[in-house]
Amino acid sequence: MRSVANFISSARILLTFTLALTKPLSATFIIIYIFCGVSDMLDGYIARKTGTTSRLGEKLDSFADFIMITVLIIILYPIVNPTVQILIWVILIGMIRLISVVVVFVKYKTFGMLHTYGNKITGFMLFLFPLVLTVIRSNTLMNILCIAATVSAIEELAIDLLSNDFQANKKSIFIK
Repeated sequence: MRSVANFISSARILLTFTLALTKPLSATFIIIYIFCGVSDMLDGYIARKTGTTSRLGEKLDSFADFIMITVLIIILYPIVNPTVQILIWVILIGMIRLISVVVVFVKYKTFGMLHTYGNKITGFMLFLFPLVLTVIRSNTLMNILCIAATVSAIEELAIDLLSNDFQANKKSIFIK
């Protein structure tokens, strides 16, 4: 059963790359995109329910998330045409996330990102972004998303700096 969750994460990586081959926001794009989102929810759920969570699975899930975000930025950038302020904000969020990755690597000699509630909320908001892009102005969406991403990035960095051991599934800085 352990390989089922990891297979789903691996499939999400492949599906994400197929997004780059489709017309952005087309019906095909949305269908593949929804499959990617559902697979992101399923892999962890299946691993937890079957008792098959693993360090490899955590890393594979984080890597799949990273690939998904990177591909979406490349695909959606020309469509949303963000302001310079938003670009600077996104770069700052990226720098905070990168510092967290470096802290984890230096302190624990591993690659890892946390699965906090803040990161899950931000991830869900990122997932919704292309789906609501045609309904809500992109600048409004990007500001809301950047606020959530900033809070979750700072929380993750604080957890990484203050923790004595790496706990990928730490839910919040406020929860032991």
